[in-house]
Amino acid sequence: MRLRIRLAIGSLGLAALGVLWAQKPFREWPAIEYENFPIPEDARRPSEWTRARLRYPDITGYSLTGSGRFQGFAGYWTMDYPRSDRHLLQGVRRLTRIDARSVEQVVELDGGDDIYNWPVLYGVEVGHWNLPLTQAQQLREYIQRGGFLMVDDFHANQEWAIFMDSLERVFPNSQVVDIANDDPIFHSVYDLNDRVQIPGAQYLESGRTYEKDESGRPEHWRAVYDDKGRIIVAICHNMDMGDAWEHSDNPLYPEKWASLAYRIAMNYFIYDLTH
Repeated sequence: MRLRIRLAIGSLGLAALGVLWAQKPFREWPAIEYENFPIPEDARRPSEWTRARLRYPDITGYSLTGSGRFQGFAGYWTMDYPRSDRHLLQGVRRLTRIDARSVEQVVELDGGDDIYNWPVLYGVEVGHWNLPLTQAQQLREYIQRGGFLMVDDFHANQEWAIFMDSLERVFPNSQVVDIANDDPIFHSVYDLNDRVQIPGAQYLESGRTYEKDESGRPEHWRAVYDDKGRIIVAICHNMDMGDAWEHSDNPLYPEKWASLAYRIAMNYFIYDLTH
């Protein structure tokens, strides 16, 4: 069954949806930046839409096996987590009519069925991911069933090469192209013809909108399309929208970038639901 059909069933208010497809319960994970971040009071209220965050193995050797407890480094997949997620989901509730859950769902490419319950998947710091073939194949199946993948916060040529190494296991000979200004994804809610590079919080110290080296200077709004011309992988390269959401309540972080990051997210989510 396609994810889009599952979402439609959810919109009819079937409270048993989570039971029918054995959704894993919400849980928090140890993270790089945050501990004991407040959980919203309504975190367990049933909702029609949830944004999932991908828990992946990375080039540092961080693994998904074992009890889920970490020794040392928590994994790049936890960057900005969960503050960025919680802020973004507040924005989804305020700026759209999506009945969004107030907390994220961490998901894994573990060979099980749980990932197919979540129609929107976010991968952060994918310039460090390292998907084995089995996980790449499951990610391909997830997307082919109707899932939508958005990746963000990776910079310059070296991280692009690492990202592509795993993406090519997901989609062999994948065609990554720049998204045209007139593509519907930039016009589903807001008209976003005038986009700029969205920097991370490092800007507050460096004064630069780009990271790494000069190859991190130009922003790239890229995508993988399916055979019907629908974006199935939205790629935000040389940008850090995760930081923009995370620091949207920081008076030192410029509002113009936080606002653009929210508008991009709303467009991408509504595009996924309507295309």
